[in-house]
Amino acid sequence: MVAESIRVTGNVQGVGFRPTVWRLAGECGVTGRVRNDASGVLIEAWGDSSSLDQLVDRLREEPPPLAVISDIQRLPLPAHDPVPADFDIVDAADAHTTTGIASDAATCDDCLDDIADPASRRYRYPFTSCDNCGPRLTVARSAAARRDTANTESSSPCPECLGECNDPADRRYRTRPNACPACGPRLWLEDRQGEHRPVRGVDAIVDAAGRLRAGDIVAIKNPGGFYLACLAENAETVQRLRGCRPQSGLALSLMARDVSVVSRYVDLNLEAEACLRDRRAPVVVTPAKGRALPASIAPGQDTLGFMLPYSPLLHLLLESFDEPLVMTPAQQAGTARITTNVVARERLSAVADLFLMHDQDIVNGLDDSVIAYPGRQLLSRARGFVPEPIPLHTSFDRAPAVLAMGGEQQTSFCQLDGSTAVVSQPFGDSRDAGVADEYLDMLRLYPELHDFTPSIVAVDRDPDLLPSRVGREMARDRRVVEVQHHHAHIAACLAEHGAPIDQSPVLGVVLDGQGIGEDGTVWGGEFLLADFTRCQRLAHFQPVALPGGELAAREPWRNTWSHLDAAFGWSLASKRFGNTALMHQLASKPVSELAAMRRQRFNTPLASSAGRLFDAVAAACGVCFDHVTHEGQAARELETLAARALRRGSVEPYPVDVTAGLIPTLSWQATWRHLLDDLSCEVPVEQVAARFHIGVAVAVANMVAGLVEKHAVDTLVLTGDLFENHVLLDAVVNRLDTRASRVLVHENIPANDSALSLGQATIAAARAVHPTR
Repeated sequence: MVAESIRVTGNVQGVGFRPTVWRLAGECGVTGRVRNDASGVLIEAWGDSSSLDQLVDRLREEPPPLAVISDIQRLPLPAHDPVPADFDIVDAADAHTTTGIASDAATCDDCLDDIADPASRRYRYPFTSCDNCGPRLTVARSAAARRDTANTESSSPCPECLGECNDPADRRYRTRPNACPACGPRLWLEDRQGEHRPVRGVDAIVDAAGRLRAGDIVAIKNPGGFYLACLAENAETVQRLRGCRPQSGLALSLMARDVSVVSRYVDLNLEAEACLRDRRAPVVVTPAKGRALPASIAPGQDTLGFMLPYSPLLHLLLESFDEPLVMTPAQQAGTARITTNVVARERLSAVADLFLMHDQDIVNGLDDSVIAYPGRQLLSRARGFVPEPIPLHTSFDRAPAVLAMGGEQQTSFCQLDGSTAVVSQPFGDSRDAGVADEYLDMLRLYPELHDFTPSIVAVDRDPDLLPSRVGREMARDRRVVEVQHHHAHIAACLAEHGAPIDQSPVLGVVLDGQGIGEDGTVWGGEFLLADFTRCQRLAHFQPVALPGGELAAREPWRNTWSHLDAAFGWSLASKRFGNTALMHQLASKPVSELAAMRRQRFNTPLASSAGRLFDAVAAACGVCFDHVTHEGQAARELETLAARALRRGSVEPYPVDVTAGLIPTLSWQATWRHLLDDLSCEVPVEQVAARFHIGVAVAVANMVAGLVEKHAVDTLVLTGDLFENHVLLDAVVNRLDTRASRVLVHENIPANDSALSLGQATIAAARAVHPTR
């Protein structure tokens, strides 16, 4: 007989870990007790050595579905402790004991069986969940009661549900909210005037399905926020939904009953299919193939984004549909999520014909995660992923705790504590008042959920960004560390690949929209020598004026004019290419005013932005010429054109000039000359887009080859928004001929600005450990 203290750390609270230990201990013949505490789960176990080994092995092999085990440590217990006769689950001595919270998870098979079984008291009940599935972060009000939120403000569990909560053999042991039709949330339909219709419960779902088939748009309340739903094959209804949200050009998400329905519309390989079925239930973006859907679902794109139902309500709604539904977030792009019935009525009555409502609160809004195939690129890390911790190299254990505030677009924050980083969901554009409020609310909740107190606050170098201002206010007497935007991109990619805190310098290629550089100018197309503490600019894209400042990011034609002016001078460009449709379009714009602004250096900052270059070429090709509705729209549609041409065969790349000097520069005069010649000859825009993409890729790969050799680096990092572009990423990687032994791209963190907070946190931590490096 031996006795051990077994410490389990990770996301192991609120996921059914203690009842799993209780069950496995009984099967292994082990006695003792298990409790939660401030560090995780503590097991005090008695048995022979082989039984204890078996218990630990089975914990590693058979953890609860939502648990994430970071480590298991075993120490002998003092010999004087009495040997217990049984194995018990013990309440924690401290009520405020938490090591975090699990992410929301799709409905498990057991709960699906419950709602499908006429003999079950949860038959067709749309709020069924257990410890293996259902809402987590979206219902968490505090650390003291992470899932202990009432189903409604006044309800409490019925005797049957309470009995399940108190039975360690039941998969709903200590599960809150735990509910059934007798005690749980209520569901109903109401019209756009807010009047309840005479149907409730499951009948409300049946009636909503009928109205969807009739061509109505239905607003649906679900964990994380409201959706707008309609029949995906009904072009008139889809266009009506689009017409009510004219500023949103984002692709609409789709939901289908099962994989067999999805496969009729997209090219679904085995990896993408497995991702669809995953408990995280992300939106999976794959090439469209087969049965066609209205073009307005994904304008300018050859892909579609599908997800499967992940809540009982959605399963019940979709079960009778043999075709997909549009199931897209109800809020506008970049704005705060709609999470309350009152706000839904106010904002959606102009578009929704009907509301499928209930009285269970959405405490914390959460969007869908998005993953693109082929190649598996995580484009948005939200529902199902957050707040799941990101493991860092163990060398970060030496660093103090850091709170990093993120950037302006796709704003997130990060809590770094030792070798673990918790990155929040992206909140949208922090300039939006609702997004700012949501960001601040989560900044208050997350530290409590993870018992986190930072020693350092990391912010972007730009002091005018809301996250930077908030970070300085929160810091009070704590140290504030400023981190350059593109350095943070590189550090985020290094961190997710487990780089040590003293990582040797790497070559980072950062292609994105824009961020303030080390010299105070606007950067965005950068070749940087960087580690976790330092960053040196080695080369960059040609700086070109942004006419109108921020307006240039919203109106691509401004960038086209500016690039032509930089390449040739506007007067010469007008004479040489004046007979093209592009020049006629530009001539109708106030270009003389832009020229005057540039001469006077008024609101025309120079920027090496790769994003604005792609916007300029997109507008030249007739894509999003006047305006975009969201960051990256023009570049994404330009990528689609390029992909169409490249599927037909290879193309000759446009040339790119390299200006030699202390810091080499990629400049675009030769590119524009050939591109405009092609447009003058009416070469198809798909061919133009492809030649441009391959030209940029060749130029980047050639620059990388020279810099790797000159600076003797062995690791290359590709990061930034533009590397979410499959055509560009694949073209660069396929053309690399360098001495770098490793090429790192993002896998578990997006390449976009939602990763900035992770990079900021790791840089601040490394600088604290190596202040003079």
